[in-house]
Amino acid sequence: MIVTYNAGHLVEECLRSVTGPNAPSVSHEVIALDNASQPSLVPLLQRFLPAHRVVGVPKNIGFGRACNLGAERARGRYVLLLNPDAVAEPGAIDAMVRAADGESRCGVLGGQTVDRDGRIDPKSCWGAPTVWSQFCFATGLSSVFRRNRFFDPESLGKWDRTSMRDVPIVTGCLMMLPRELWLALGGFDPDYFMYGEDADLCRRVSQLGRRIWITPDAVAMHEVGASSSDSAAKTVLLLKGKMTYLRKNMRPAEAAAARRLLMGGVALRALGARLRGRRDSGWIGAWSRRSQWAKGYATYDPSRPDAQ
Repeated sequence: MIVTYNAGHLVEECLRSVTGPNAPSVSHEVIALDNASQPSLVPLLQRFLPAHRVVGVPKNIGFGRACNLGAERARGRYVLLLNPDAVAEPGAIDAMVRAADGESRCGVLGGQTVDRDGRIDPKSCWGAPTVWSQFCFATGLSSVFRRNRFFDPESLGKWDRTSMRDVPIVTGCLMMLPRELWLALGGFDPDYFMYGEDADLCRRVSQLGRRIWITPDAVAMHEVGASSSDSAAKTVLLLKGKMTYLRKNMRPAEAAAARRLLMGGVALRALGARLRGRRDSGWIGAWSRRSQWAKGYATYDPSRPDAQ
């Protein structure tokens, strides 16, 4: 399943990686949804996917909700999500299916992501946010000791993603889970417009005792940020998603502390960027727009035309 919204130049590469000679050998269907891109990407999707399903969503309903819409139409044993700025390497999807078929407690499975030069991008999976991880962010410890297992726990330390391993969070860039599990959980929580829905889903899967892991045999090239070019706007959405995750998945006192620490960390980085003269920093823009993300996402009401 692929969700597009004003997707960059990579969308055609993404589509080629799952169709034609590059298509997975396992029986599959491709469901592509366009979130009211301007101009519409529906004609492009239909040209690449004549034998598959293309859905034009009348307005941008966000990533997770669009995935839920697509999953309602899915018929396969698994639901696989692939970002429009990601390109699955040959054999990647087949490798994920083999790994999932071999795991009786299959929950969420991810893969390895690399940049265009083949360098490993560690952002295919994350550690779960905690009060401690937010403290490290707020005090700058996670920046000073980057990829340190203790002071930057959400990065999962120096593990290089070249081995199979259980992880707390698989990102929605490349994610697969059994369709029956997706349906049982109701898919992504619709309160999340964009970012954070994958972490929330993984937490709910973990609570059921299902396995969450990645296989390095499934590789996708991910051009990070290609589908979201405004740094401050993207940071605002990331923070709004994280605030929502903290509110929903921690006890009230812990959530309050973690959210204050998160705000403190953003303020620290905005101040640092300003002192260094980096006026175009996403942190400065995000801090100036803190009223947009400080409370996280509201409960989703689809009847509201401006619902986000």
